[in-house]
Amino acid sequence: MTTIRGVLFDKDGTLFDFATTWEAWAVGFLNRMTRSPEDAANLGAQIGFDYKAQRFLPDSLVIAGTPGEVAQALLPYMPGATLQDVIGILNEEAETAPQIEAVPLVPFLTDLRSQGLRLGVATNDAEAPARAHLAAAKVTDLFDFIAGFDSGHGAKPQAGQLLAFAKETGLAPETVAMVGDSTHDLIAGRAAGMRCVGVLTGMAEHAVLAPHADVVLENIGALPDWIAQQT
Repeated sequence: MTTIRGVLFDKDGTLFDFATTWEAWAVGFLNRMTRSPEDAANLGAQIGFDYKAQRFLPDSLVIAGTPGEVAQALLPYMPGATLQDVIGILNEEAETAPQIEAVPLVPFLTDLRSQGLRLGVATNDAEAPARAHLAAAKVTDLFDFIAGFDSGHGAKPQAGQLLAFAKETGLAPETVAMVGDSTHDLIAGRAAGMRCVGVLTGMAEHAVLAPHADVVLENIGALPDWIAQQT
């Protein structure tokens, strides 16, 4: 087996619980952009969000899509707004969305670094709100690399962010584990030649992730034991 020397994490649904963060974000955004619950429900339906139940549908674009893709889906229903207007509002709401850590991140990431692992974040969120979320959790300095969809490396399921992490850290892709909660994360990991670890703290079920993963874990807390087994 190949020794793991680096770990690249998705953010939402991986480092942070997806539903707690993004369901609150969706409600805040929809309330901001509409004048009635009926309008909010109609707009939410365009991105796979059930406003009444305040939850995402399993196939929602928001789960793995970029703010740009979400904005494109919403734009026809927001007269007078430009694409950049909508992206800006989405990012503003994202920066203040509540974050619930999948596990206590400071000790978890500190332990990984103490083992000599290089760490990174590759998210389809924009880089600015991603950094805001990591800063709020007091973990920014524990990462060697942080990239969003707008950081110049593209977005998952393309492999650009992942290969940029490997280049930045000087690691061979096969010594890196890509950890994520969606098939976008795992498909990108395969394309980059990395090991792929699925976690169940997002919206995807085990059966969805398993065909694309070397292993599927309940959450990132089980990752150190799996890494130890690869040595």
